[in-house]
Amino acid sequence: MRAYTEVTHDFLAAQRMLVIAPHADDEAFGCAGTIARIKSLGGEVYVVVVSVGDLNHYDGREGLVTASTRAAELEAAMRFLAVDDYDILYRSSEVHERIDTLPRRELIEKFERDGRLAMDKVKPTLVAIPAISYNQDHEAVFRAALTACRPGVPSWKHFQPIVLSYDNTALFWSLEREKFHPNLYVDISEFLDTKIEALRMHRSQMRPSIHHSSPENVRNLALTRGREISTEAAEGYMVLRMVL
Repeated sequence: MRAYTEVTHDFLAAQRMLVIAPHADDEAFGCAGTIARIKSLGGEVYVVVVSVGDLNHYDGREGLVTASTRAAELEAAMRFLAVDDYDILYRSSEVHERIDTLPRRELIEKFERDGRLAMDKVKPTLVAIPAISYNQDHEAVFRAALTACRPGVPSWKHFQPIVLSYDNTALFWSLEREKFHPNLYVDISEFLDTKIEALRMHRSQMRPSIHHSSPENVRNLALTRGREISTEAAEGYMVLRMVL
């Protein structure tokens, strides 16, 4: 067990992780425990959030959640998780929740080379992208990020050896052919509370406990993923590519 733990620690410590998130909070739902663990081991983590914008939420509450609120919440979460850097590509109410209206080529270029934390600049060893779902923004980001990670001539374009898609509590509501089936797990038993605290920093997005995206249910999902691999808590991923 000790040898296994040491190998796992060494592997995560060597990673330069890039998380691509459609909105501020998606990085916490899917990857906050992994981010915290990698950072604790001396690895690097970068986060690219595609959009923040003003939005009236369809959840029975009154009032507008502004782009500045979302950006401030993200900054707090990123500071708490001690990421190396983060960026927001679009601070636009016209783009937010309408990422699918952007030309895919524009998004691909942002992810590949034009963004401040583009892959050609960060040169990640591990890229985590959102799993496809009913959310049109998540699907658009998944498609563009997957294309941005396509293999090519290494001397021309950075090659990402590991590409994963990450979990979300909303993925239960998907077509059967699009269901999320994790085949890679990261043990976050020591970082579950950190994950929940980072998520709670997105205060405007938190829901009551009965909601599938509440902090309580995020904890439940992490505990379930943990039981799937006989550990206390875990985050699940689907492997899209792994080259070792």
